Amino acid sequence: MIIRRTAFAVLLLAAGIPVAVAQETNTDRYTLEKSESGFVRLDRQTGAVTLCTEADGTLTCRMAADERAAYDEDLARLEKRVEALEKQIADGTTAGSGELPSDAEIDRSIGIMERFMRAFFGLVQEFQGEQQENQQGTVPDRT
Repeated sequence: MIIRRTAFAVLLLAAGIPVAVAQETNTDRYTLEKSESGFVRLDRQTGAVTLCTEADGTLTCRMAADERAAYDEDLARLEKRVEALEKQIADGTTAGSGELPSDAEIDRSIGIMERFMRAFFGLVQEFQGEQQENQQGTVPDRT
């Protein structure tokens, strides 16, 4: 949407018609420069260059060749990472140590969780008891 408004404003300015265009808060982020085949859009924040062509009043922008290469490299790196993770899952290994936790580690973790849950539910029961006492009109003396 921003590109269409910008392209429209550029076309009107080129025709010599003064234009007041409402922009987003960061109006200095992008610059459009006329080129042989259309426009070049520079993102001043990231340095990304995008090639834009105008057809039927619509500005269409595509990544430049170097951006496309960086995108393809990133995609290939992520695909390798996914393959490695899928292999680890298939082998039954974890990403950290390469081994599953021992029975002793699992028992210890369950013991910690059990103590936590017992304490938590004890607090819930105490809270429910206090609510019932308050509803019955007897407020416990806490002094």
